[in-house]
Amino acid sequence: MSLIPTGKFLMGTALSNRDGGRDEYPERQIYLDAFDMDIYEVTNGRYLEFVQATGHRIPEHPRDKKLTLWQGSTVPDAFKDHPVANVDWYDADAFCRWAGKRLPTEAEWERAARGTTGRRFPWGNAEPTRTLANYLNQWRNGAGLEPVGSHPQGASQEGVQDLEGNVWEWVADWYDAHYYEKGPNRNPKGPTEGTRKVIRGSGWESEAPLLRSAHRLNSDPRNRNHSLGFRCAMDAVIGNVR
Repeated sequence: MSLIPTGKFLMGTALSNRDGGRDEYPERQIYLDAFDMDIYEVTNGRYLEFVQATGHRIPEHPRDKKLTLWQGSTVPDAFKDHPVANVDWYDADAFCRWAGKRLPTEAEWERAARGTTGRRFPWGNAEPTRTLANYLNQWRNGAGLEPVGSHPQGASQEGVQDLEGNVWEWVADWYDAHYYEKGPNRNPKGPTEGTRKVIRGSGWESEAPLLRSAHRLNSDPRNRNHSLGFRCAMDAVIGNVR
């Protein structure tokens, strides 16, 4: 995991910037306590350990099994280092709890991606290239997914990888299009209730404009999709190396 230190950062999109979606406004300064973020998205191999230990259901596309990398209750060695996909929010939450962690809040995710300087993308302000992230990929054996950590040049300020591209990522928060206008500026955790969950990042099918780290998306928490996965976070334990 990577330590994201206590401090402030810019979250959202400035009203003067017309590139953002309506739910990204306004840009505001947010304070967060220190936390740890997984450097990589959770892999099929790690998720398999969870399934075997708990009996939890396997990842599976709800309509087309060809969109699933797993074979029955296991996963081929060739795909164990790929990010797990076809998991809904409840699957992701259950895994993180089993691992002694939790899903990151939306604010934590954006802080990990944008750093302390308000980066447009995790790697900085340079426009995306295929060296920096797995996006605009084509369907092939194993979908368009790539092993985690395949684009180290696209790492964030603290070295978190694949925050853009590969798979979209579930976060903890319920979605509210107007939350930025009324949420707290200190350790925001999202609305207390809702019907849809926030998704952050972008996927292997995404076009370049979706790789902005302020971009927000939302989904039914029971959605399972071949380009939707997650990573975990936890409150910081200063001095421990994990």
